Amino acid sequence: MSTHSARLAELGIELPAVAAPLAAYQPAVRSGNHVYTSGQLPMVNGSLVTAGKVGAEVSPEDAKALARTCALNAVAAVDALVGINNVVKVVKVVGFVASAPGFTGQPGVVNGASELLGEVFGDAGVHARSAVGVAELPINAPVEVEIIVEVRAEVSA
Repeated sequence: MSTHSARLAELGIELPAVAAPLAAYQPAVRSGNHVYTSGQLPMVNGSLVTAGKVGAEVSPEDAKALARTCALNAVAAVDALVGINNVVKVVKVVGFVASAPGFTGQPGVVNGASELLGEVFGDAGVHARSAVGVAELPINAPVEVEIIVEVRAEVSA
């Protein structure tokens, strides 16, 4: 049986360092057999990749790639807390898209996160989801993603 970390290696994906919180919160917390991540922005090496509204300054295609980055950051937060191989199931994904007036393609943007989770976790990556258009996100980010995962009762990070 392949592990999630082995799958990441097969895909050529390296988990980034956990993004530093921008305010008073933790990147991820565990409650029972679930880990909840805080909203993750498309940060790479401590910097926001792109700023602006989707459908204006940011194309839907670029925003989809940014949602993938957000999901990767969320997986990194889970890994740092409990170890990626202890994930049993991705339960829920919530994606927020800073949308220009009239932009209604939020589901396609958040597919970037969902597709990454499917690639990494296979059937265990199939999840419930919300894709929400919002007026503004922190530091003018175009996308923000949070995830909830079920983990083994006994974890060995």
